[in-house]
Amino acid sequence: MKKVLSLSLFIIFGCTRCHIGYIARNAYEQARLLKSAELIADVLQKPDFNETYKQKLHLVQQAKAFAEDRLLLKKTKNYTTYVELHRPYVTYIVSASPKNELKYYTWYFPIVGSVPYKGYFNENGALEEAHDLDEKDYDTYVRGVTAYSTLGWFKDPILSSMMGYSDYDLVNTIIHETVHTTVYIKSNANFNERLATYLGDLGARLFFTEKVTDAKELLKTAQEEDHDQKIFSEFISKKIKDLEDWYKTNQKNPNLEKERQENLVQITQDFAQNILPQLKTKKYHSFAQAKLNNAKLLGFKLYMNDLSDFEKLNEKLGGDFSKILAYCKSLEKEDDPEKALKDYVHSQR
Repeated sequence: MKKVLSLSLFIIFGCTRCHIGYIARNAYEQARLLKSAELIADVLQKPDFNETYKQKLHLVQQAKAFAEDRLLLKKTKNYTTYVELHRPYVTYIVSASPKNELKYYTWYFPIVGSVPYKGYFNENGALEEAHDLDEKDYDTYVRGVTAYSTLGWFKDPILSSMMGYSDYDLVNTIIHETVHTTVYIKSNANFNERLATYLGDLGARLFFTEKVTDAKELLKTAQEEDHDQKIFSEFISKKIKDLEDWYKTNQKNPNLEKERQENLVQITQDFAQNILPQLKTKKYHSFAQAKLNNAKLLGFKLYMNDLSDFEKLNEKLGGDFSKILAYCKSLEKEDDPEKALKDYVHSQR
């Protein structure tokens, strides 16, 4: 989906439509995680701390300063601390969809509104939630997450689960998550995630172009990954639209389940035959073997669905990151920011 498995996971303690046990468990785990955080400045002084990790943490400090001072993203105390997790993922998320249409199953939280996923610090909790939804005949998808943002409600640390990222992906993630802290439009997860994906990519390219003297090979790899992301985004966006249309005309089809499974398999076969040969990296190769369902497809839609309007916005504003950011922030009171963006980039003004 993204270059990095990261997610904005909202741990909000005033949830009005969530089981109290869920709130209590996540509150406890969030507090325990924050309590274990150490200042990065102190970690860097430890003589026995992993040297590769030290280099990554220095890069984090540079990326945070660049995001705030050069890109004018919100200044916070995020990413000034480090947490050793002793596990590969910090959280696990559940997403779901009806089997007869491509529609997000959503959970409601105050402040952020409706979101198409629910996070657990414990994998068993996520699997239990998915099992309950399976029993109600939903498609479900559970995956581990290596980074998340609390949108400034807490001081987000750097996690040991992020230390396996490439330098480019680490910088990309810092910028991506800081975009979420800077701009967040309630109940518009699609827009928020695609905005952060686009600006994360743009900001990371600017960082390595302006701040790293010997980044030619890294930028070449990033350019190839961007090439592949564009091709995959166009492919998956079209497939999702085609499947949405198919569901609309087949609601009374007695063979709907059998034929939809055939359609899902056909998507991966079309990818393997027509898209895979065009790719320059191995970033999306695993999609050829993916076992798709509606929930998993909607995960791709959340992050990858058609970034072309953001590309047009970039062109319209002369590639100026701060102007792109300011315009998107101006959409915070819009009921439909995606429509407002589309209208703007296609207007003559």
